[in-house]
Amino acid sequence: MPSPGQELSSIDFESMIGGPLVAVIHAQAQAAMSTVNFIKEVGFKKLETEEDAGGDTSTAEPIYVSFKYPKELSPYQPAVAANPDATPPVAASPAVPAVYETQELNVPILTILPIPFIRIDETTVDFNAKINSVEYRRTNTSLKVDASLEAKAGWLWGSAKLKVSTSYQRTSQQGNSVNRTYSMAVHVKAVQDEMPAGMEKMLSILEGAITSQPSTT
Repeated sequence: MPSPGQELSSIDFESMIGGPLVAVIHAQAQAAMSTVNFIKEVGFKKLETEEDAGGDTSTAEPIYVSFKYPKELSPYQPAVAANPDATPPVAASPAVPAVYETQELNVPILTILPIPFIRIDETTVDFNAKINSVEYRRTNTSLKVDASLEAKAGWLWGSAKLKVSTSYQRTSQQGNSVNRTYSMAVHVKAVQDEMPAGMEKMLSILEGAITSQPSTT
């Protein structure tokens, strides 16, 4: 009769538990590469490739978003009524409209977009094993009896004949019945990770590169 302990010892827990953990590590690596591709494709444009002694190198420059906006140079000044009673008298002055100048602002696109930094914060592996082992033995017994009677009678004599047949049958069955049920659930919790120090420094430099200048058109 198999025991539940032997059944559980035959399970490859190393693969069952290690497999999801390895998959989580690969998922984390894919998330990091997705962040790298996002920064390269969205935030920078590739320039011409240059060849040097070390091999092929490529340079890139940030992608800027440019837009125009009106900048107020001097505010609106309302009209002033004349006041002859003031000392000295104040003459009337018309309203002075506000003066605006069209400015063009250039902003690196990486400074205004949320950069995905996905990190797997928690992984839970739930494994359940249910083993039901039953040993059974069945015995069937059957007994069959057939009887027949024949009789003859007259004035002075008589005779009788009795026939009896018996059959006996016994059947035994035994064996083991094992029911196995396995289930495994993997729970993964991913969060938006903090920005790496190098990326934060790069964005600080790009923020310093934001320019605003009068538009020529």
